[in-house]
Amino acid sequence: MITKTFVRASALLLVGALAGCGSTSNVGQNSTQAVQAGQICGQSSAGKPGYPRPINKLDGGANTLSGAGSTFVAPVMSIWTKDYSTSDGVQVAYQSIGSGGGVQQISAATVDFGASDTPMKDSELALAKGGPILHIPLVLGAVVPAYNIKGIDSGVKFDGETLGKIYAGKITKWNDDALKTLNPGTNLPDEPIAVAHRSDGSGTTAVWTDYLTKESPTWADTLGGPAKSFGKEVAWPVGIGGKGNEGVSGVVNQTEGGLGYVELAYAIQQNLKYGQVKNKAGNFIQACTATITKGTDGITYPDDLRVSLTDGTDPNAYPITGTTYGLVYANQTDAAKGKALVNFFAWVLSSGQDEVAAVNYAPLGKDLQQKAAGQLKKITIAGAPVG
Repeated sequence: MITKTFVRASALLLVGALAGCGSTSNVGQNSTQAVQAGQICGQSSAGKPGYPRPINKLDGGANTLSGAGSTFVAPVMSIWTKDYSTSDGVQVAYQSIGSGGGVQQISAATVDFGASDTPMKDSELALAKGGPILHIPLVLGAVVPAYNIKGIDSGVKFDGETLGKIYAGKITKWNDDALKTLNPGTNLPDEPIAVAHRSDGSGTTAVWTDYLTKESPTWADTLGGPAKSFGKEVAWPVGIGGKGNEGVSGVVNQTEGGLGYVELAYAIQQNLKYGQVKNKAGNFIQACTATITKGTDGITYPDDLRVSLTDGTDPNAYPITGTTYGLVYANQTDAAKGKALVNFFAWVLSSGQDEVAAVNYAPLGKDLQQKAAGQLKKITIAGAPVG
């Protein structure tokens, strides 16, 4: 679980984090494109969208809810559950166990809702004990390559193929020619890269490997093709496993030469250095609220909203962007629990969106927020629609 100390530390880091988003750190290539793409992080953005509540509060809801899953969303979920308890008097107990665990628990109907940073597969949906499951986007976030290289500041540049080769075990040292080419003028050391990855079923892994599969033929070929190179769990060729975003952050923080992938809030909270990543337009992009939001521009959403957000086409899009889905049963048979779920998610999609930038996530854009609200309105309680 994310502790209150984590939440306080994340909130205190807001000012510094937003300031840190203001430049590309001028590490490596300093092209006009890279500078322009990085400057968007220094611009003011609408951190509090002020969305109206999509469904009026339902009377008769339960006073407690249980949820489990994504560690990616845990820092902001901690704030949501605390503030929702204060505003509405409902206690939401959330277990930060990884997206794979969240899918398992909602499928077994042992929690009221699950949370996953990657959509459930058709095969997983077919096993759900309580019938059809809805996917409700809750927030946007970024997965960043965090590293621990003595004397090297944030801003080292990566592209998808280079990251793929590192995670495939084909690039093993920080001063490899591929990394030096991306970072001219940076004194990358002649030391091994200590690769860190998730040891548990992880939506953060799914977002990361989705990007690698799209951008690195070496990664996909090494794993045996796209069907095996993308997912919540993959057969890692190299590396040290850590449980949760917390575990990977810890491995990187404690290991000289370490490289791991973590949600942006964890990198900032742990004072980890993290890199810029080349996007589809060829720009090296720093992750921050503005560039995460740009990652959803131009996305076409299917009716069930199960979609990949990586590799967005906007020139300022951070390319390893994802959303956390709230996973809920479409038909709520327990009226009190069903009403409590609708009330909580209606609050998350409105007042809750105003809180996410404080811990380095991005609120849902207007279009996606409305689509998420549309999913919420599909819930029925004892057969009666709520929307």
